[in-house]
Amino acid sequence: MLIRKKIEIAAVLTAAVCFLGACAEKALKMEPVATSESPVEQVNRLDKDIGNARNNQLNVLAPAWFSKAETSLYKAKKGLELEAELSEILKNVAYGRAHLQRAKEVGNLVRTELSGVIKARDLARAAGATNLGGDYAEAEEQFLELTKAIEKNNLRWAQKNRVKVIRAFDELELRAIKGVLDEIRKLINEGEKSGAKKIAPNTFKVAQDKLRDVDAFISEHRYQKQKIHEQVNEALFQARRLLQVIQQGKKIQTMQPEQITLWFEGMLHRTTKKLSAPDMRDQAFETQVENILGSVTALQEDREFMVRKVKTQQADLEYMHTQISTLEGKTRKEQAAKERLAAERRFQQLFSEVQGYFSPEEAEVYKQGNRLVIRLRGIQFPVGKDFIMPTNYALLSKVQRAIRAFAEPDVIIEGHTDSTGSDAINEHLSPQRAEAVREYFVANGTLTYDAISAIGYGSEQPLASNETAEGRAINRRIDVLIMPRLQTGQ
Repeated sequence: MLIRKKIEIAAVLTAAVCFLGACAEKALKMEPVATSESPVEQVNRLDKDIGNARNNQLNVLAPAWFSKAETSLYKAKKGLELEAELSEILKNVAYGRAHLQRAKEVGNLVRTELSGVIKARDLARAAGATNLGGDYAEAEEQFLELTKAIEKNNLRWAQKNRVKVIRAFDELELRAIKGVLDEIRKLINEGEKSGAKKIAPNTFKVAQDKLRDVDAFISEHRYQKQKIHEQVNEALFQARRLLQVIQQGKKIQTMQPEQITLWFEGMLHRTTKKLSAPDMRDQAFETQVENILGSVTALQEDREFMVRKVKTQQADLEYMHTQISTLEGKTRKEQAAKERLAAERRFQQLFSEVQGYFSPEEAEVYKQGNRLVIRLRGIQFPVGKDFIMPTNYALLSKVQRAIRAFAEPDVIIEGHTDSTGSDAINEHLSPQRAEAVREYFVANGTLTYDAISAIGYGSEQPLASNETAEGRAINRRIDVLIMPRLQTGQ
C-alpha cells in the first residue's frame, strides 16, 4: 500500500514538472500555415513581427520564449536559402508564431506584475543610466532574474523581489540625471569662459535660467519623473545652443556688414537652388524665406499626390490582372506560380538597378534570399549619439530611391554596434540609431510608419572581429532590409 502511494505521488510530481517545464512545448497552440501561402511572405512577416516584439522588449520580458521564436525564424530562413521542402519551411514559421505568441502572453503577465519595475527601468534608461557601466548591468541582471522567474511560473519570488529592483533603477536614474546636470554646468561654464556675457548675453541667461529651474524642480518634485526628463533635456539643449551662438557670434564679429549679409544670403540661395525655386536675392530676406517654405510645401504636396497615384495604378493593375486571369480560365495555383515568377524577375531587375545607386564606399547591396540588403558603410553617427548628421542626407536619399523602386515593400532598419562599451549601452544605442533612420524615412514620405520597423541588435551580430579597428568599423553599421510584397501585374 505504501509503495502504491509513493508511486501515485511520483506520478503527480512528474505531471506537474511536465506541465511547468519540459512538456510546455507540447502545450503550444500552433496554427499550421496553409501550403498555398507564399513561404517568402510568411518568413518576412515572421521576421518583422519578431523585430517589433524585440522593440517591445519581449527579448527581456520573456527571454526563453522569444529565443525559441528567433530559432524557428532562423530555421525557416535557412530553409528558404537551401530550397527545403515547403512544408518544412512553413512548419518552422508556424512554430515561430506559436513561440512568439507565448512570449507575448508571458510579456503581458510580466508587464502587469512588474509594471513598477518596468517604469523605473525605462526612466533610468531614458536618463542615460546605461552609461553607468557595471552598476547598470547589475540592475539589468536583477531585472532579468525577475522576468525569468515569471517565465518559469515562480511569480511569488518575482513579487517578493521587485521592490528591491525598483530601488536600484531609481538610484541609477537619479545618478544619471545628476550626471547630465553636471554636463550642463560644464557647458555653461565653458560658454562663460568663451565670452558668453558679452557675445551672447540673452542666450547665456536662457541657459542659466533653464539649469536653475530644473535644479529647483528636481528638489521640489522628485517623483514627477516625466517632467524632470523633459526639463533636463531642454536645459541640455539650451546649453549646447549657447556654445553654437557664441561660435557664430565670434565669426560675425570679424566680418563687415556686407560680408554678414552675403553670408546669410548665400545660405538661403543654396537652399533655393537645391529646391529649384526662383532666385529671389533681389527681394527681402523674409520674402526669400517664404519662397523656400512655399517650395517645400509644394514638394510635399507633389509627393503625396504621387503616392496616391501609384496606389491607384497598382489597384487598377490588380483589377485588370484579375479580369484577365478570369477570362483566360487560369486556376489559382497556376496564377500564383505565374505571379511568383514575375515577382522574381522583377526583383532581379530592381536588384541590379539599386546596386548602381551606390558606390562601394557608400553601401554594399546584396540579395539575402527573398530580400534586398543595403549595408550602409558610409553612414556616420556622432560618438555615443543617435541623431543623423546632414552629411548623411545624400546617402539616405539614395536609400529612399531604392525603397521606392519596390513600390510599397516592408522595410526593416537594423542598428548594429561594435563591442566597445558595455552591452547595456550598445543595446540601448543601436535601436535608437535605427529608429532615427526610420523617422527620417517616414518624415520624408518614403513609407508609412507601420511599413518600416526599427530594430537594434547591439553587438550581437558582428561581421568581423572586434579585435581590430577595421573590424570594429565594419561592425558599426545600419542595415536596410527591403522585402518586396508580392505584386501582381508586373
